[in-house]
Amino acid sequence: MTKKNWIPVRGAQGRHSRQAHADLPEGTYEREVSKEGFFGPAAFFYHRRPPTGWTAFEGPLRPRAFDLAALNAPAESPWDAPLVLSNAACEMRFWKLVQPMPALARDADGDLLIFVHQGEGDLFCDYGRLVYAPGDYLYLPRGTMWRLAPTAATAALVIEATNAHFSLPDRGTLGAHAVFDPAMLDTPSMDEAFRVHQDLAGEFRVEIKKRGQVSVATFPYNPLDAVGWHGDLAPVRLNVRDIRPVVSARYHLPPSAHTTFVSDRFVVCTFAPRPFETDPGAIKVPFFHNNDDYDEVIFYHEGDFFSRDQIEAGMMTFHPSGFTHGPHPKALSRMLVQPKAETDEYAVMIDARDPLDVGPGAASVENTAYVDSWKTAAQ
Repeated sequence: MTKKNWIPVRGAQGRHSRQAHADLPEGTYEREVSKEGFFGPAAFFYHRRPPTGWTAFEGPLRPRAFDLAALNAPAESPWDAPLVLSNAACEMRFWKLVQPMPALARDADGDLLIFVHQGEGDLFCDYGRLVYAPGDYLYLPRGTMWRLAPTAATAALVIEATNAHFSLPDRGTLGAHAVFDPAMLDTPSMDEAFRVHQDLAGEFRVEIKKRGQVSVATFPYNPLDAVGWHGDLAPVRLNVRDIRPVVSARYHLPPSAHTTFVSDRFVVCTFAPRPFETDPGAIKVPFFHNNDDYDEVIFYHEGDFFSRDQIEAGMMTFHPSGFTHGPHPKALSRMLVQPKAETDEYAVMIDARDPLDVGPGAASVENTAYVDSWKTAAQ
C-alpha cells in the first residue's frame, strides 16, 4: 500500500486493551475501525455486547450469501458461465464443465485466475499442458490461448483482473519464500500429451473476450501449435495445500497476512489450516471490524469454516463495504478457548477496493436468511 500522511492521532478513553486483539477488558467484545483494510491507522472499541446484535437489517449493506454449488447448468465456455460479482476492475464467474471445451478461450480483457473447486483434468495452452486438481489456482496471463479438458466434472471460480494483472504480494521482512516458495509455481510442459493434443484434426474456434464482448476466430487446424517458448511470462499452477500460512501464537493476524495474489484494485487471499492462537488472552476468532474501504468476498472450498454458521463448501459470502461484521454467535462462544488445536478450512477471499455488483448467477442462488445468522436464539 502507498504510504500516506495520515492525520496524527493517538488517544484512549475508558476501559480498553493496550494490545489489539488480546487481553480484552472482561466481558467486552472488540471492534476494529481502520483505514485501507488493515494497513492504515486504526481504532479499537470495546463493547458490552457483540456489535452484530441486530434484530433486523435492511438496505443495500445487507450481507449476502450465495450457494454457488446450486448453479447446476454446465457451460462449454467460461464466457457463458454465470456472472457472480463484478466491478470495473474485477469479474467473478462460477463455471461448471463436464466435457472438454469445444473451443479455445482467450481473455484480452485481463489476467485470469481459475480456482479449481472440484474436478480433475488437463489445461492445454500456448505454453504446453498442466494437469489440474481440486485446490489448484491456475494463473493465465492476459492473451493466453487455452482450453480445459476435464477427466472429472469440474467446478471453478474464475476471477478476472480486468485491464490489469496479477502479481505476488511483497513479503517484506518475511522474505520471498514465506507463505509459499516460488519454486512451488508449476509452469506448463510441452510433453507427449500436449503434442498429441496439437495433432487433433478439424476446425478450431477461439473465443476472444474483449470489453465484455466475444469475438470468434476460426482456424482449419489446432492453433496451439507452438513447438517451444522462452521468457519470464507464463501460466502457473499453485495448490492451496502448498501454502504455509504465517501464524502467531499470541496475536490473531488479519486476513491481509494470507494474501496470495494482488491486482491493482483487489487482492486474493487464501485461508488454509493453521494452529489456533495459544496465548490465553489472545482472541482466537476473527475480530469484529467495520470493513469500510473494501468489499469482502469469501468462497468456501473445503473443511470446517470455524467463524461461520450455516456455511457449506461451494458457498460464497459477500459483505459490502461499510458493513460491520465478525464471527457468528456459535464461533463467538469460542473467542478465547478453542476445542481443537488448529483450523480445518480452505477458503478464497477477494477484497475489492471498489463496490461490487451482484450478477444474475449469484442472485439466483441467494440465501436471503443469511443476514439473520448473527442472531442469537433469544432474538
